[in-house]
Amino acid sequence: MSTILNLFQDQYPSSPPLWFMRQAGRYLPEYRDVRKICQSFLDLCYTPDLAAKVTLQPLDRFDLDAAILFSDILVVPHALGQHVSFEETKGPLLSSLSLSSYQESLNFEQITQNLKPTYETIELVKEKLPSTTAFIGFAGAPWTLALYMLEGQGSRDFAKAKQQAFEQEDKFTQFLDKLVEAVSSHLIAQVTYGVNVLQLFDTWAGLCPATHFEKWILQPTSKLITLIKKSYPHVPIIGFPKGIGQNLVDYGRFSGVSALSLDAVTPLSWAAKVLPQELVLQGNMDPVMLVSGGYALENTVQVIHEQMNKRPYIFNLGHGILPRTPIKNVEDCIKWVRRLR
Repeated sequence: MSTILNLFQDQYPSSPPLWFMRQAGRYLPEYRDVRKICQSFLDLCYTPDLAAKVTLQPLDRFDLDAAILFSDILVVPHALGQHVSFEETKGPLLSSLSLSSYQESLNFEQITQNLKPTYETIELVKEKLPSTTAFIGFAGAPWTLALYMLEGQGSRDFAKAKQQAFEQEDKFTQFLDKLVEAVSSHLIAQVTYGVNVLQLFDTWAGLCPATHFEKWILQPTSKLITLIKKSYPHVPIIGFPKGIGQNLVDYGRFSGVSALSLDAVTPLSWAAKVLPQELVLQGNMDPVMLVSGGYALENTVQVIHEQMNKRPYIFNLGHGILPRTPIKNVEDCIKWVRRLR
């Protein structure tokens, strides 16, 4: 039984379990070798044998407690029928979509059929994954997906998408409800095919205004988790609502998540005191600290442990590993976490 799963069953290891967001990626030379043989990033996501290979690469190299499925949050809009591509210098680009016409543009009935390659990847990974290692599946939260889908690309403020949301609030709320159905179907399928933990990435939750937090973040998340729990009542679900500050308290109390992944600007001493005690916490080391390494990294590992104040937690970053991260620093970080008591 993996130590991560033990955390959700009130069996706490002496040192924290660990994995890293974006642990399979461009900082690994073996990942870059695989990426070269694929025409596009989505080709890699949808080629089960290669996606399984890169899912397992970090575990071949490092002493980690979990594998996370190699995929992307934007496979959901792609599976719904929106064109999605990834440009090296521009990030994700999506075809035009509006609240007034999305129902004609998207097909919400075929999502799990269109994502079969992802579920085949899960089966391949599950065959090779040690029983002591957790297998994490994931998806983007409705709010974050909606922003990408309406903006058509990544953005610092998603002003175009948010303007549509403000001007057509009822239609935007309906759109979020449709995404709740789509994302829940995708996550339920992932559990069916073999993952045993889920993470919900709400990367742009911090852009939701406080006046609309309950309506656009909390309620859709709660609906989504309720749907998942109807099929799999005991699957642990980690929520990652990046940038929401003190709204983490209500998110932790009312969303239904089993754990909260914390970003790098959330004070751990505050989080350990005020967030519901039944929640497992995860994070929140700055990814740049992993790039820097050395004494600063070693000291940060110790400080995080102390600030958790003996509360059960999963060691992780406040966001994903950066491509320029030295492999030695990852090795050192794991070594220092394993020494914690």
